[in-house]
Amino acid sequence: MFSLQLFPANPKPTFLNTSFKPLLNPQALKCPKPYPKSKHTLISSVLQWNRKPELAGETPRVVVITSGKGGVGKTTTTANVGLSLARLGFSVVAIDADVGLRNLDLLLGLENRVNYTVVEVLNGDCRLDQALVRDKRWSNFQLLCISKPRSKLPIGFGGKALVWLVDALKAREEGSPDFILIDCPAGIDAGFITAITPANEAVLVTTPDITSLRDADRVTGLLECDGIRDIKMIVNRVRTDMIKGEDMMSVLDVQEMLGLALLGVIPEDSEVIRSTNRGYPLVLNKPPTLAGLAFEQAAWRLVEQDSMKAVMVEEPKKGGFFSFFGG
Repeated sequence: MFSLQLFPANPKPTFLNTSFKPLLNPQALKCPKPYPKSKHTLISSVLQWNRKPELAGETPRVVVITSGKGGVGKTTTTANVGLSLARLGFSVVAIDADVGLRNLDLLLGLENRVNYTVVEVLNGDCRLDQALVRDKRWSNFQLLCISKPRSKLPIGFGGKALVWLVDALKAREEGSPDFILIDCPAGIDAGFITAITPANEAVLVTTPDITSLRDADRVTGLLECDGIRDIKMIVNRVRTDMIKGEDMMSVLDVQEMLGLALLGVIPEDSEVIRSTNRGYPLVLNKPPTLAGLAFEQAAWRLVEQDSMKAVMVEEPKKGGFFSFFGG
């Protein structure tokens, strides 16, 4: 019988310490210094090695979160990774680029606070800062929606308009954000082309099934044709029991089929549905859930442009999800 074990692709200590020793010492959860862009000095979840990750690359990092196939968890990933980055002290602007089926505001619990959108900004009805919705829980996280449900976009709205929007965020008086996350709509039509135009990085969300993998492979080729070479993947809804029973492809199989760097592995978790209905992302749960911890680890690797590597090893005596993290 076999299972997976994940190791970091480089020697940086960026994976979860599964001994959970920091949980036994409350002082270990406190950051040595307050984060410069957050008033919070105590992080409820387990931070790796009690240090803030080092931001790699030039800012702002414009990252599009895509998949091709609908329903694999793009919006859930955007919400949880975005708030994880904010909790680590980085300023984040999340753009919901799905025009017809806007859902990111629901997952964040901000649906009642979206008064203006990008359409009003382009029409001159409001300023950009009025369309940005600041999260009350983490003030360095902001949401920006392209349009309201059932509204019609201007005919000229496309990739150039989104590039202008990103440039406007870079030129804000209060400073450019560290991360601009773009929640990409499903499919590979005009909405997809618009969403990927301003991005220089991509996070490809997939599940271990053949339909999702076929779409992910197609999207990877389109991203590379658009000049986006920094592509990492998140494998969502992984069930270890089905992998052991050979009813689900392993993460190693997925990585070998797509040939992409692995940013994170998210287990199947019933808390996802509860958090979606409450508008309360997983990473804010106390105590943290398995999926929430996995999203935090993915956000950490995204900051440092790190990755994981899946290898096949013999099944440990004590099975469970943490075999994915080297436990």
